[in-house]
Amino acid sequence: MLKITPEEKTALKSRGYIMTNDNEHFIARIITVDGVLSAKQMAKIAEASEKFGSGDTAMTSRMTVEVQGLTYDNIEAFDKFIAEEGLYTGGTGSRVRPIVACKGTVCVHGLIDTQALARELHETFYKGWYDVRLPHKFKIGVGGCPNNCIKPALNDFGIMGQRMPEYDIDDCNGCKKCSVVEKCPIGAAFINDDGLMEINRDLCNSCGKCIDSCHFDCVTEKKAGYKIFVGGIWGKRQRIGTPVEGIWNKEELFKLVEKAILLYREQGNTGERFGMFIDRISPENFISQLLSDDVLERKEAILKAPLHLKGGATC
Repeated sequence: MLKITPEEKTALKSRGYIMTNDNEHFIARIITVDGVLSAKQMAKIAEASEKFGSGDTAMTSRMTVEVQGLTYDNIEAFDKFIAEEGLYTGGTGSRVRPIVACKGTVCVHGLIDTQALARELHETFYKGWYDVRLPHKFKIGVGGCPNNCIKPALNDFGIMGQRMPEYDIDDCNGCKKCSVVEKCPIGAAFINDDGLMEINRDLCNSCGKCIDSCHFDCVTEKKAGYKIFVGGIWGKRQRIGTPVEGIWNKEELFKLVEKAILLYREQGNTGERFGMFIDRISPENFISQLLSDDVLERKEAILKAPLHLKGGATC
């Protein structure tokens, strides 16, 4: 059995080298940034797995790649080897975690460029806030549409592409066969008793399928952008993220992510998940603070202050 101190083990884990259950080998967790690897990077990972590990690799649920079977002695050599193709390990610890994005960039259903957004979020919040210790991990998920492939509402901060339709029933010509009704995948568009098309706004999820589908241009785009969920948890305990009302643009989105992280660091207790923190102070209280800019005025002090322990102590 490998003899290393608990401190060494923790330090390696923080770099993305996680000891396996045999207490002898390590998994190397390689970051994929936006879930995309080049052919050269994939070849490099395969070569590294054969050269330094057991030859096996696995994909995590958050789109990172894990090389299995490394020994303690070859970790540094492995690190240098994968760096030749711009690859690096990480993705653990009580910090902002690597961003997960669906394939909305190339998907026929995608309403936003998910991968480009993930790269920007990665640079700003994974790399830029890497040394900011949080009460627990903080996961960001980017979904291209309401199809929910990566389940944004189960992330600490979930983002979903949106296209809200603009429609006035007075513009409807009462077609015998309505293309908008045919296009709507969830039945939010329907023909009323007067033979006119209506959209049930409570059912509409802004998937955008109906926009520009009317032969007489009755349905156009009102607003496009991002829907936001906060406090989702998927694990031993589950919590569906609380929606933040509205459709937000990219500048607003990045500001909301920053404020969410600052509020979590300032008021969360060590070991407390983001969603649990929101429930403790109440979703209404949290969203009220999120939509205010007061926390940005305290940014410097928040980042310098120690974290809270449950009961009011600090660490």
